[in-house]
Amino acid sequence: MIYLRLFYEFFKIGFFAVGGGLATLPFLEKLSASTGWFTVADLTDMIAISESTPGPIGINMATYTGFKTAGVLGSIVATLGEVLPCVIMVLIIARFLRRFSDNPIVQAVFYGLRAASVGLIAAAGLSVLQISILNLPLFEQTHRLFDLIQWRSVILAAALFFIIKKWKPHPVITIAASAVVGVIFRFAGLA
Repeated sequence: MIYLRLFYEFFKIGFFAVGGGLATLPFLEKLSASTGWFTVADLTDMIAISESTPGPIGINMATYTGFKTAGVLGSIVATLGEVLPCVIMVLIIARFLRRFSDNPIVQAVFYGLRAASVGLIAAAGLSVLQISILNLPLFEQTHRLFDLIQWRSVILAAALFFIIKKWKPHPVITIAASAVVGVIFRFAGLA
């Protein structure tokens, strides 16, 4: 039964997350809340892993969630659920687009989809910002403004921004260095 649920949930995400992988984040947050398959902390780990591995972020996140939930078969089922709507839509669009590409209604639909993509990606970006920079649970306990911000994350992000702007390192080096810093911080008890 878990495999059918994984396929169904990721089929819905694949069908409605117009705009790419980051557009899946609002859907994944709702999936986390409704199923308990992963936590918000797991979601940030999935983002980090998905952004640092080859392939589309949405597919990587489906594979990760499927594996975490139901092992190797779960990862295959979740990935197929995520990919299948795209395959179906591309086949349908490719078949009919040539015939209707000049139609004003079709052009208006694509215009609206662009706006929806921007909105979903902006919502995902704000979610990532909230998860990685803000410390809402601590702030709700203490009600001190200083506790609202995760200062280590802000300092690391600022340092990384400075390094990227000044020396323009290769993305692989940036990702590897960030992973090393994360491991050091974790073992030092700073993360």
